[in-house]
Amino acid sequence: MIKFLDLHSINKPYEAAFLNKMTAMLNGGWYILGKEVVLFEKEFASYCGTKYCIGVGNGLDALVLVFKGYIQLGKLKKGDEVLVPANTYIASILAVLQADLTPVLVEPKEATYTINPSLIQENITPKTKAILAVHLYGQLADMEAINSIAKQNELIVIEDAAQAHGAVSNWDTKKAGNLGDAAGFSFYPGKNLGALGDAGAVTTNDEALAEVLFSMRNYGSKVKYENEILGTNSRLDELQAAFLNVKLPDLENENEKRRQLAQRYLREIKNEKIQLPFWDESKNHVFHLFVIQTKNRKELVAYLKENGIETMIHYPIAPHKQEALYEWNQLSFPVTEKIHEEVLSIPLNSVLEEEEIQKIIKVLNEY
Repeated sequence: MIKFLDLHSINKPYEAAFLNKMTAMLNGGWYILGKEVVLFEKEFASYCGTKYCIGVGNGLDALVLVFKGYIQLGKLKKGDEVLVPANTYIASILAVLQADLTPVLVEPKEATYTINPSLIQENITPKTKAILAVHLYGQLADMEAINSIAKQNELIVIEDAAQAHGAVSNWDTKKAGNLGDAAGFSFYPGKNLGALGDAGAVTTNDEALAEVLFSMRNYGSKVKYENEILGTNSRLDELQAAFLNVKLPDLENENEKRRQLAQRYLREIKNEKIQLPFWDESKNHVFHLFVIQTKNRKELVAYLKENGIETMIHYPIAPHKQEALYEWNQLSFPVTEKIHEEVLSIPLNSVLEEEEIQKIIKVLNEY
């Protein structure tokens, strides 16, 4: 069976370095917000091109804290509307809800799966105060158009960059995380830059926001036992930061390998029953996932499984159809619903063997 994602093989080259980091941490005796977190925050901010990086517990917390940070600064208030792509992973929407803000769903562009800028304007109301741009599957949203609309309407732009580490904008050559007012990242193990557990970060150039978030992630405290604001406990784990420090220097190489394999899939998979993803062959896509579409997904999944190829569906149920969001269940988003009914992710990562790649292409072409 060709695994969809073999995390053991992906992390194996780093095992010796991981063990060295663990030993040094054990010997050092400092386990929370230590030098590894400080180093990662410095290096990841530099990588993204931002002034600040705030390490937090996970990607969901990163977004929640951004929204709550803006509320603390008086730039947002409870009940304000945030425009969100309707086809995103539910975490994007949960972040808005958990900050007591109101998500407003906007259909995506069919080609890129990212929020459709032409539909943003018609969803703006006097209560709209922010846009959450989700770089889904590793491809950047149209940040030039989004930022232009935001500027005209005095809206905050927040990036959900959980799947887009290292993606570069064609618009201004900046990286994901540096294309809006703030961004949330996840380092969940399966990401292009993945930890060995949960981990996340916020990047921003906003000094006031960064100052609030450094405090908010740590109980609202800058000085131990002195709590200036209402905070939470969402700190990037010292050990996960150490692992990320080992892997960060290889991120560009990892992304390039993914793009090369994506190019090959796009060139060599030829089957009219399968719709391949859109890509302009720039660095605006890091192919966290290679997502195809098909009318008969259940049949294709079974066929691939029979032929020893594991797949995943990202994501089988649209957020507005989830039981947890039952009050939205009667809403209609045709483009989103079509996407969620037809998408299928096939294996794409840097540890696939040539034999496996050939088999994936051959089996898909014979479907």
